[in-house]
Amino acid sequence: MLNLSYKNSAFFICKLSFKMFNFDVIIIGAGASGLMCAIEAGKRGRKVLVLDHANKIGKKILMSGGGRCNFTNYSIEPENYLSSNPHFCKSALKRYTQWDFLRLINKYEIAVHERELGRLFCNDSAKDIVTLLLTEAKIARVDFQLNITIEAVKQLDSNYFIVKTSKDSFNCESLIIATGGLSIPKIGATAFGYQIAKQFRIKVLPTRAGLVPFTLQSNDKAKLSPLSGISVMCIVSNEKQSFKENILFTHRGLSGPAILQLSSYWQAGELITLNLLPEVNLISLLTEARQQKNQRKVKVFLGGHLPKRLLAILLPKICLDTVIVDLSDKKIQQLSQQIHQWQLKPNATEGYRTAEVTLGGVDCHSLSSKTFETKSIKGLFFIGEVIDVTGWLGGYNFQWAWSSGWCAGQYV
Repeated sequence: MLNLSYKNSAFFICKLSFKMFNFDVIIIGAGASGLMCAIEAGKRGRKVLVLDHANKIGKKILMSGGGRCNFTNYSIEPENYLSSNPHFCKSALKRYTQWDFLRLINKYEIAVHERELGRLFCNDSAKDIVTLLLTEAKIARVDFQLNITIEAVKQLDSNYFIVKTSKDSFNCESLIIATGGLSIPKIGATAFGYQIAKQFRIKVLPTRAGLVPFTLQSNDKAKLSPLSGISVMCIVSNEKQSFKENILFTHRGLSGPAILQLSSYWQAGELITLNLLPEVNLISLLTEARQQKNQRKVKVFLGGHLPKRLLAILLPKICLDTVIVDLSDKKIQQLSQQIHQWQLKPNATEGYRTAEVTLGGVDCHSLSSKTFETKSIKGLFFIGEVIDVTGWLGGYNFQWAWSSGWCAGQYV
């Protein structure tokens, strides 16, 4: 088995004295897409430099999946992505698939496991993924500069770009923006990529937080705060989309996989509907129990299906204390409505602070879906999360990073 020491892989980061340096390719952003692009460009014999303001490579990779990195999914389809141009992602996802990245995982003998809905995680640590990428980058002779501030980016004629930094200046034929979105600012997320796009008059679509918990209206928050820590399987839906996974009640509102998924399709002011018993037809269940002259109270009967604390808040006490045999058709209908079609209006999302991704970004209509080069500026590329392509929860956004980075790496 290969030695996958993350610390040892950082020794080849280059240290340059202040002057102008020439490269074929400069990639701004040492995240998943930037690293993949650098590796592929380096394999082609291109002289590649990766710049990042962070002090560590692959920070978002390292913290993802609870430190184990949900690096892809067994089932990747274009339908798992949101974009103003829904066809844009198809080419990249087809040309570099989840199976291609898994071959790389197998090459380095990284132990992985599958969780629900085809989600793939490292057995040990997300550091294994970063080490894999750094090792591949070393083989491809990629240079890195970290802890660096980019002060200006300019294009001279149509042949090359100059990137002026706090340390040195660099020029290149191909400039790749792989800076990600605005999610999780505490690890250094900024609007830099969007600013570069606007500088070169590339259209940037409005951004917002995606895969993010909901906060609640003050009345609902006060009512539901005692449920903090409770998790239930649920179907959460709005008029656009529906997801069946766990939800989690928190001290601020609602979280859990189903909530995070729906947040990407939610707009402020919209209602969401929660089916708290997706596997049960409550009308049939209660009607049958009544016919059998069941003498249990509703709270006892339903307590076998849902947490009692949740029932106590969801249903009136007089209803919970009613004996099943005494339920009228109307009352059964009302119970079913409240359990299967509970409606809430979130106050907002928690925003970029806890969001896993950023919706919107550089308009895909401005880019080639084959090369990721901008249509108006020769040699300027955008890849990864900075683009208006956002995946579902479950490894889809990392796969987009691998796919878009790989594709651009064949052309830069």
